[in-house]
Amino acid sequence: MNLSEPSFGPHLKGFPASGAPLARAQIPAQDWNVLRGDLALPLAVLKQSELRHNLHWMRDFCAQRGLHLAPHGKTSMSPELWQLQLDAGAWGISFATVFQAAIGARHGVPVLLIANQVIQRAELDALAALHAERPPLRSMFLVDAVGQVDAIEAWAADRGFTGRFEVLLELGITGQRTGTRTADEARQTAARIAASPVLQLAGIECYEGTTAYCDHAKDRATVQGLMDRVETAAREAIAQGWFAHDEIILTAGGSAIFDLVAERLAPDLGRPVRGVLRSGCYLTHDHQRYTRYLCCVGERLNLKETLKPALEVLACVQSQPEPGLALLSMGKRDVAHDLDLPQPVWRSDGQGGAPQAVPAHWRIDALNDQHAYLRFDAAAPQAEWPRLGETVASGTSHPCATFDRWRWLPVVDDRYAVVDAVTTWF
Repeated sequence: MNLSEPSFGPHLKGFPASGAPLARAQIPAQDWNVLRGDLALPLAVLKQSELRHNLHWMRDFCAQRGLHLAPHGKTSMSPELWQLQLDAGAWGISFATVFQAAIGARHGVPVLLIANQVIQRAELDALAALHAERPPLRSMFLVDAVGQVDAIEAWAADRGFTGRFEVLLELGITGQRTGTRTADEARQTAARIAASPVLQLAGIECYEGTTAYCDHAKDRATVQGLMDRVETAAREAIAQGWFAHDEIILTAGGSAIFDLVAERLAPDLGRPVRGVLRSGCYLTHDHQRYTRYLCCVGERLNLKETLKPALEVLACVQSQPEPGLALLSMGKRDVAHDLDLPQPVWRSDGQGGAPQAVPAHWRIDALNDQHAYLRFDAAAPQAEWPRLGETVASGTSHPCATFDRWRWLPVVDDRYAVVDAVTTWF
């Protein structure tokens, strides 16, 4: 499948309604500036300087620890952002489904790490077809049960499939997501994978992100317990000859406490080890949830600077129907609200004026499909009230759930001039 250069045009939310379709290379020449009102709001934008900072920060973090990066591509589902990450040294890109991985492969991603179980026949069909299309492609997915191996072998027998899929044994945490819960389950599953004519055991995977609490002692104890299990399972698999290759992949790492797993991803096992972090939200970061987590990372590592928020959603003050309440032109269809409600970070007059920090008493306390309820102190001076027509930028929690509401995002410089754009493929 040949994917042509994406076209940006009035079929996209926020693009000028009377504008002609444009190729990506034509975007900078349009001389748009979102502070001037050249693009309709709401609009999600990416800040170029912050993106570059975050790319380099995570690249250096991994390089200093001898680790590799396969960031979660499901965060943005943006081929242009994946390419930025690969150009900055990422080994591959992680995905959650075969559909997502296929989009990645067809946009040139060379290594696909599907951090999820593959068991459906339709997904196995799709993965086999993808490898037939692209013989140099490398992919791997997770296995956490003997029954999953049985199902894959039954599919292979039915289809006459004679290839072999690379897989990772997943170790899980009781009460959390997928993955084997006990050492016996892990042992039985690894042995079954190694004996399968359809699978090859490439390494071991785990995920610690849902256990993060910003409690240093608690987070460290949870991660150490999980990584102890990973190392024990890897040593047993080596002793039993279960790994298919000399190099062993050990992978973990969400976007909250990745510094703790990073300490344990390259143990001395007497064999080459490729330690792979899969943090996905680092590229854009956020203003709320992950900012709090990264404060804890900074405390543990004694850092003066970590990641910077690069994603904002801009809206217009479209109504101020009563004292203390203004309605913004964005809602659940435009911005993440699954973890925290968006919160205003700056305001501008909507006519080219420079951004100014919003008053401390401003807050968003509710969203409808197309509206945000901005509350403010009606007793404050009127200069601190929202003004009709002005622009309000909000920061979010969890960038994944904002990206999937947009099919394009302009990239802006420090003056909020549009200098590039990216697409998403949800």
